[in-house]
Amino acid sequence: MKSFARFSVRHRWLVLTIWIVLIVGVNAAAQVAGSAYSDSFSLPGTNSVHALQLLEEGFPHTSGDADQIVFHATTGTLASQESTIAPVLSQLATLPDVGSVSTITTSPFVKSIGFVTVTFTKQANLLTNKQIQAVVSAASKLRTRSLQVDFGGNAFGQLNSPKGSPDEVFGLLATAVVLFLAFGSLWAMVLPLGVALFAIGIASGATTLLSHGLSIAQFAPILGSLIGLGVGIDYALFIVTRSRQNLRQGMSVEDAIVTAVNTSGRAVLFAGATVCVALLGMLVLGFSFLNGLGIAASVTVLITMLASLTLLPSLLAFQKHRVLSRRERRRLAAEGPEPTLVEGGWQRWALFVGRHPRSLSLGALALIVLIALPVSSLNLGISDQGSDPAGSTTRLAYDQLAQGFGPGVNGPLLVVGEVKNPTDRATMESLDTSLRTTPGIESVLPVKFNPAGTVGQIVVFPQASPQSQVTSQLINRLRDVYIPRATAISHTAIYVGGSRALADDFASVLDSKIPLFLAVIVLLGCLLLMVAFRSVVIPLVAALMNLLAVAASFGLVVAVFQWGWGSSLIGAGTGPIEAYLPIIMIAILFGLSMDYQVFLVSRMHEEWVNTNDNETAIIHGQANTGRVITAAALIMICVFLSFAFGGERIIAEFGIGLGGAVLLDAFILRTVLVPSLMHYLGRANWWMPRWLDRVVPHVAVEAGE
Repeated sequence: MKSFARFSVRHRWLVLTIWIVLIVGVNAAAQVAGSAYSDSFSLPGTNSVHALQLLEEGFPHTSGDADQIVFHATTGTLASQESTIAPVLSQLATLPDVGSVSTITTSPFVKSIGFVTVTFTKQANLLTNKQIQAVVSAASKLRTRSLQVDFGGNAFGQLNSPKGSPDEVFGLLATAVVLFLAFGSLWAMVLPLGVALFAIGIASGATTLLSHGLSIAQFAPILGSLIGLGVGIDYALFIVTRSRQNLRQGMSVEDAIVTAVNTSGRAVLFAGATVCVALLGMLVLGFSFLNGLGIAASVTVLITMLASLTLLPSLLAFQKHRVLSRRERRRLAAEGPEPTLVEGGWQRWALFVGRHPRSLSLGALALIVLIALPVSSLNLGISDQGSDPAGSTTRLAYDQLAQGFGPGVNGPLLVVGEVKNPTDRATMESLDTSLRTTPGIESVLPVKFNPAGTVGQIVVFPQASPQSQVTSQLINRLRDVYIPRATAISHTAIYVGGSRALADDFASVLDSKIPLFLAVIVLLGCLLLMVAFRSVVIPLVAALMNLLAVAASFGLVVAVFQWGWGSSLIGAGTGPIEAYLPIIMIAILFGLSMDYQVFLVSRMHEEWVNTNDNETAIIHGQANTGRVITAAALIMICVFLSFAFGGERIIAEFGIGLGGAVLLDAFILRTVLVPSLMHYLGRANWWMPRWLDRVVPHVAVEAGE
């Protein structure tokens, strides 16, 4: 690491030029290639996918995404407007990407509300915005003072998806304030922020290029910015802090930077590697949807880590002593180097923790468990447009449909059967009749067969909303009770599809894989920490802390997005938590939690190696890292929470979950629980069997000088 850092310092112009060429080249290539983001995912063998495949075979032109155009006559009834609406509907039916347009269905309860169903030729994720916009533009011509027109459904919802976080700038401003207060120097503030933004610029272009070879979700660029800014600023912050400390202790500029990279830089390298390992752990699940997210996020972390280890040292060399505040420069000139032992508030806090390890451990543990309690009611699914911001066209369409036709109209279930003979056809017709009197079902449309007579479809409208668990229970009863009862003799292959059924299957498959995923990343994380700190106990404590942080963050997400505590403040509705959020958040949180564990314990380990005194090592390690860890946490919290106000629910869930987790992790787990437990465990912290010590490779996270 020393040679690596010295090269970056002595050849700073070359390093800076390489990074500038890299950002220009990658973004130019991304501009030329364009993006190919897609929210597509596959669930082979599931009930809802069988239904979708049958629809595509039997109704190829109308098996695409079914969306609604909702009409609301603000004066009089909708019937008085039908002569104006009909010609536009005929025009919509001729558009190349529209399979069919239904006739107007008027509400039997509210005569001023009605809708038509526009069925596209493809699923929403396969449609371009231009294809969807053509329908919106044509139908929007009907808007007048007396007729309100709104659009609901997955395809129309894609047009309103934010392309970035509008409030991200406020997070950056808050970050700049924290950095300036921490350093007291404008240049020291600019460097971590600038390096992170520079790295994000490259990572964004790289993610765009990767979207052509991998299935990467639409929200991946925003998620990448969220992760990259958080870890990028933190990594740069740790190196800048150590470099400033070395300068204050009398080192030359080059030696201060080289030593910072050789010590804190090693911790950055190790922490970045653990984040990448946690994110790439998603590959073991075998989901292309998650593979793309994991790889894209790992590339972002890798680029920010490399920028911190190469670009940042070169920039520090340009700034020399200007990374110190004027007061620090004057003090260094007048009083000479400062002592290595940190004194002040963090030293006093570290001593207090050392004197009360048992009571502090129990208090911190009780608080984390209390915050994690809501996770017991976690409801996984895919939130629909009933959770969209109030006033948006999709939310207006959703609410008007629910008002006019009942909540179940927003999430119809599709009962699809394979018809091979007259008996199968009779079974479908009999099932259609029996479902009309089934509890939990509002209405059933007549069974519809394709022209070849090989596929039958029954549209079922539940009484409850799509987000309700009652609807999920109805799906299970259809699959497990009503359909088997109807097919007991004919054995007709009948499946239940629709957006809620697909969401349930997605959640079920992912939920079954969470234990494997947890086992993989916990094992890999423990092995990495074992290599770093030559200990068995420290990796186990770290794994426990990470699980507590994950549980607490999920508790916060459930409280806000399911229970609605404070959700109005960020413009988010209540509903189920996205099925894929636990997997992605676990990966990110394990990585971020490992960052703080590495930076805290690496300094303790450095003191342990030098003194062989557990109490001294923990107190000195916590005193030296407490300020920088909490400053880094405040920065991450500012960045993450700024994304919670961007208008996209899934990103808001990540913002609240990650921001809350970092707050708890840095200010409770790493500041109270971890050091108090290490005091309580004593010298056992550093125990490792001799046979294991011989097997495990030796890698120094903090190099002794």
